[in-house]
Parts: sequence; C-alpha cells; structure tokens
Amino acid sequence: MERLQKILSQAGIASRRASERLILEGRVTVNGETVRALGTKADAARDDIRVDGRRLRQPERRRYILLNKPRGYVTTRSDPQKRPTVIDLLQGVHEYLYPVGRLDYDSEGLLLLTNDGDLAARLTHPSHGVARVYEADVAGTPDAHDLRQLERGLVIDGRRTAPAEVRLLPAGRAAPGATIQITIREGRNRQVRKMCEAIGHPVDHLRRIGIGPLRDRRLKAGRWRDLTEDEVKRLRAASARRP
Repeated sequence: MERLQKILSQAGIASRRASERLILEGRVTVNGETVRALGTKADAARDDIRVDGRRLRQPERRRYILLNKPRGYVTTRSDPQKRPTVIDLLQGVHEYLYPVGRLDYDSEGLLLLTNDGDLAARLTHPSHGVARVYEADVAGTPDAHDLRQLERGLVIDGRRTAPAEVRLLPAGRAAPGATIQITIREGRNRQVRKMCEAIGHPVDHLRRIGIGPLRDRRLKAGRWRDLTEDEVKRLRAASARRP
C-alpha cells in the first residue's frame, strides 16, 4: 500500500504536489469512492483508481530473472551487428526486461534481468559495492605477488581498480594454466580480463558465478529461472548496504 499521491505521480499523471491538488479537488476515486484525504493509501495493482473518471493503467508486474548466459551472446536488448542477444534466450517472457550490468560476448555465467529500475540502479552503482564473483581460467599460474597485485588494485585504462578478493583454485584443468576466483565490487568494461592481462596472465575463459547473494551452479548455460521471493529480498538488502 502506498500514498495515493505517490501512485498518481509514479503513473505519470502529475507531479506529487499536483497530484495532491487533484485529490483535494475531488477528482480522484478509489474503488468508486471519491477521496479527498491526502493520507489515503491504495494498492495500484488491485484497486480501481481513477482521475476524472479515467482509470490508471495497471502497473507492469515486476519480474526478476536469473540467466546463465552462454558465450556468443551480447548483453543488450538489440544489437546493430545482428548478433544474438540475451533477450533471444528468454522464450515465453512477455515483460519488457533489461539486463543489469554487462557480461562480455565471449564470457558466460550469471546475469540478472529485470524491469525494476530502482533495484537495477542500486545494483550497478559502485557506491553500493555489490559483489560480482568470477572464475577465470588464465594462461600460466599466477604467483603470490601476482595475486597480491589483483587484491590491492592496479592501474587499467588510467585508473586504479578497487581492492578485490582473489584466490587460486585447486588445479583441475586438463589444459596448462590455472583458475583464479576474483570478487570485484565495481563494473568497469572488461575489468577482470584487463586485470589479468595487467599481471601477465591473460584470460582464456571467464564465467561469472555470483551476483551479490545469488548463486546457482545447477542452472545450465542458456537456461533461465525466476528469482524466489527470498532471493529478491536478499538482493535488495545487499544493494542497500554501503561497502
């Protein structure tokens, strides 16, 4: 339930103050009854709210989808080069969703898509420091000095990266090289790849395995699912904190 003037403002009827005037003038009804009290609350998704007899359009249902993006897809709604996009993978989804942040064309892993603009803005703004966890298969094996450089931050594109959490994973690859897990709290363009290049261990294969509290090792490449209510709550909590 929200204040009626806020609902009118969010629906694009008028500013918050102008919406208050509409209410005081008796031009707003809720479920057939004229409302004149500014403290009145309503549910935009359930109540019949009208201004001058015209009903407010039903707000679009908020949706939160977790996709395991395969390689070879761009993280946009459309692509001028006509490459496949992550939207092509969302068969049966009718809401207008957009990706939260980016995942490179050659990278794979977890990607969140939503129509919740407030949450998307908080998740992508570096001031909230929401963690992104990656596993990077790299050429060669970074030593302790290399890992410390990644942890402390290094200069890429003229700016120093924020401190990261880094660990070398146990060997298990058939090909020569190593796998490192990197947790960053900023989202610069191709950041993990550039960080690894800067220490002399370029990335062969990059996958994102975590976004804030979200993890799902069982979600297969190219598949998606809706977040649970608990996952949305935890995601909101993570995006509300300051690092």
